[in-house]
Amino acid sequence: MQRKLQLLITLTVFAALAAAVYAQDKYSLKTSSGVAFSDFKGYEGWAVVSSARTDEVLKVIVANPIMIEAYKAGVPGNGQPFPEGAKIAKLQWKPKKSTEAPFAVDVPDVFSQAFLMEKDSKRFPKSGGWGYALFNYDALADKFTADPSPSDCGNACHVAVKSKDYIFHPYQKR
Repeated sequence: MQRKLQLLITLTVFAALAAAVYAQDKYSLKTSSGVAFSDFKGYEGWAVVSSARTDEVLKVIVANPIMIEAYKAGVPGNGQPFPEGAKIAKLQWKPKKSTEAPFAVDVPDVFSQAFLMEKDSKRFPKSGGWGYALFNYDALADKFTADPSPSDCGNACHVAVKSKDYIFHPYQKR
């Protein structure tokens, strides 16, 4: 009995250590376009630019301090481009109906994707100076993967807003 208990404890400790050692580090991921998740460390605390909703997802758009300062200075409405180092992230969740609110409202449920853009004209000269990346999140596995597609819509979609330096969402008043 004592031996079985020791074996059980040893296996449990080994499993816990293995899980800790092999836990995914999302910041080690990089897309084929050259955008690394590590370039966006700290995005969880960036300021909100805007939000959006489709039938499938709720989106919150956040930006790094460089981009927020540019927005506050009037970019892109003032005709100026966003500066080098500007970064924006569109974070997406599957929606669900709130069971707690006393009114009908959709709230985030399962996180699904992080769509990332960074301004680096030297690295991304063919796409208006912007690099695009899409990282899918598997909630069951608690794991991110770099999407092998051409970064969601990437530059192909964003060229529609070339006059706004390829950015769809304006900085919202608050």
